[in-house]
Amino acid sequence: MEKCKSIPSWDMWFMEQAQVVSKRSKDPSTKTGAVVVRPDHTIVSMGYNGFPKVMPDVMKWYLDRTEKYSRIVHCEVNALIFAREPLIECTLYTWPFLSCDRCCVQMLQAGITRFVAPKPSHDSLLRWGAAFNRTKQYCYECGAEVTELEQVT
Repeated sequence: MEKCKSIPSWDMWFMEQAQVVSKRSKDPSTKTGAVVVRPDHTIVSMGYNGFPKVMPDVMKWYLDRTEKYSRIVHCEVNALIFAREPLIECTLYTWPFLSCDRCCVQMLQAGITRFVAPKPSHDSLLRWGAAFNRTKQYCYECGAEVTELEQVT
């Protein structure tokens, strides 16, 4: 029996979901999305980067880096907060790049064992390459898998 060839792989499909989730972010410079997936390929939780829901979304705060970085909740952390179950052996899909080192340690603590993201762009490597390298090192130390996808729309 021949398999369907027109459907995307699970990794590509969930990566596309993370990209769609990122569109909810009000951050004018970097919109990020996260999707947490169980081993059976069902979604546990999603999140995007933004201010806490009780905090006003004041654009001047998003435009001021110091204010923004102090207030913003990363997409991974939002997905973790909104999950209503343990995340043991789940996969985390993030868009448009790999989790930062600070989010990585929180995801590892929660039980995430696989991290999937698009292969980093030249610009993202210049800006966050050191954090991505720490994330990869922490995953290696903890036995978690990191997958960077080549062709993501």
